[in-house]
Amino acid sequence: IGHGSGSFGHLYGRRYGTRDGVTDATGWYGFAATADAAARLNRIVTAALLRAGLPAWSVQPGVALRCVDGVAARGPEETVALALARGLVPVVYGDAVLDDVRGGTIASTEEIFDRLVDALRPQRIVLAGEVDGIYTADPLLDPAAQRIPTITPASLAEIAGGLGASHGVDVTGGMRAKVGQALAMVERLPGLEIVVCSGMAAGHLQQALAGTAVGTRIHG
Repeated sequence: IGHGSGSFGHLYGRRYGTRDGVTDATGWYGFAATADAAARLNRIVTAALLRAGLPAWSVQPGVALRCVDGVAARGPEETVALALARGLVPVVYGDAVLDDVRGGTIASTEEIFDRLVDALRPQRIVLAGEVDGIYTADPLLDPAAQRIPTITPASLAEIAGGLGASHGVDVTGGMRAKVGQALAMVERLPGLEIVVCSGMAAGHLQQALAGTAVGTRIHG
């Protein structure tokens, strides 16, 4: 399981420009504050999963991950695979991580998943958010926005113009970056599908996990 940083980590990340790099004491304070905020949200999520009876175990990306100029060069693959083999449910999240070029940066949950797919070779990844899929425009701002049921590498050019930043604060690239990351994963791992659905609407996440058509399906 993975989750983003939402209004916790992204607020500090934008204020201090952590994604773009860290060069001075003020920046390192912002880096640490971003990591602390992300970890606080992770504790809330992990505690909720434990209350639900899942053996949820937090895997801190800031320790397990290393980036080179904003690209994850080393990830938590071995730790996550071993945790799964032992019956745990590892929980990763978007976090502030050290970078060999930028000093520090922020790795998104999708970027961490990108490191994990080759090792774990999943058949399906479900991305649950505020809205029930990917739209031609932000559906929270544009009532004429239409949901896109399927996205493939071939169809990306047709819909790319409508993809912009995520609703709210997102320092890791917005919806366009997330779709690009998802397409890179499905191209690299034949048979993988990524479903973008609502985490707010009752039953949507359950349907997506069960393979029922819901939200937007991204595949090769």
